[in-house]
Amino acid sequence: MRDYFVIDGGIPLCGEVIPSGNKNAALPAMAAVLLTDEPVTLRNLPAIRDVETMGNLLAELGVEVTRLDPHTWRLCAENVQIPDPEEDRALFRAIRGSILITGPLLARLGCVAVPAPGGDVIGRRRVDTHFLAFQGLGATVEVDNGLFSVYSEQLRGADILLDEASVTGTENAVMAATLAQGTTTIRNAASEPHVQDLCQMLKAMGAQITGIGTDTLVVEGVERLGGADFTINSDHIEVGSYIALAAATGGELLIRNAVPQHLRMIRNAFRRLGVEVEIRGEDVFVPAEQSLQIVPDMGGAIPSVADAPWPAFPADLMSIALVLATQCEGVVIFHEKMFESRLFFVDKLIPMGARIVLCDPHRALVYGPSRLHGDEMESPDIRAGMAMLIAALAAEGASTIFNIRQIDRGYEAIEKKLQPLGARVRRLQNSN
Repeated sequence: MRDYFVIDGGIPLCGEVIPSGNKNAALPAMAAVLLTDEPVTLRNLPAIRDVETMGNLLAELGVEVTRLDPHTWRLCAENVQIPDPEEDRALFRAIRGSILITGPLLARLGCVAVPAPGGDVIGRRRVDTHFLAFQGLGATVEVDNGLFSVYSEQLRGADILLDEASVTGTENAVMAATLAQGTTTIRNAASEPHVQDLCQMLKAMGAQITGIGTDTLVVEGVERLGGADFTINSDHIEVGSYIALAAATGGELLIRNAVPQHLRMIRNAFRRLGVEVEIRGEDVFVPAEQSLQIVPDMGGAIPSVADAPWPAFPADLMSIALVLATQCEGVVIFHEKMFESRLFFVDKLIPMGARIVLCDPHRALVYGPSRLHGDEMESPDIRAGMAMLIAALAAEGASTIFNIRQIDRGYEAIEKKLQPLGARVRRLQNSN
């Protein structure tokens, strides 16, 4: 049985919503429990498919997984074992976050073999940065028929310059460095909120890390790490999705526990599309009936929305911001610099009435506003799926979205969160 959504659009969404915990913080936090033989309690875990898959992978490695409630898990890796990359290949291929077990197992057990990870099909996603960092710490890396084998009797601290500001590469390097001998300096490190979350969790476990939130992390290796009780922050990508959803449907939304300090560049980009929000303590308020007038650059030039590593506009919001732009008056170009296939989903929006020119794999020109109408679509990845859902809710008439397991990978029970806001969205099943 496969789930799909049926949506009746054209209704402004209004009310209050609480975002789930950050998916991209949850997966590395779960991997980090492999660094200790003591129990770790993780709170505010999102109840999504990717977290479920990561939990299954950890259980296969011998981790004792106890669910205290749907969003609170206690994990204990006292009897952890080296994975069988052939036997567990399907689990590794299910999510990109599976590669995050490499650093902790290398640091704790001295060896690990993993297949290439899976994840969204949005273009090539290289893993070189991870293994170059491990080599920098003194590990030996061998690649054979798609399997990566890494081993070291003792990792040693080093001054490492990452060849790109990879989020998961930084996370793997930091986790490995916590148990390395001596001092590790990681330069060109990613600094996204989820990287900061992981570093704070590692500190709670006894790691010594400075420079959190910057592009240079300094890790003083320790002999062992202990247990911890850690709460995952709200997902700033989900918050950005709700801002776009409220604006695109002409609704009014109060987003609770939104962690506003993570939204500064997101707010800047949305302001370019004519969307203003109010910060109310830890909450964000999106007023109704906004002008949605695209703001040209100085001299009347066409503005652009481009993604880049933090603190720039996040790549995971490009699809969602593009759909919002179809409801804004004016012209804007979207420049997707990081993934060469992410923008291909626009061919699903054009039959709905969106006026979009896909200039090349990395750039799309949007002319708005467009009067969207319902259509049938299939979600190619998490963020495009959410973007399609926003388009369907803003459109007139009925829409159907298939392959919503992709949306479920990143958004917890999204229809149950949107229905109280007035969204007419139903989850149905077919047997195909």
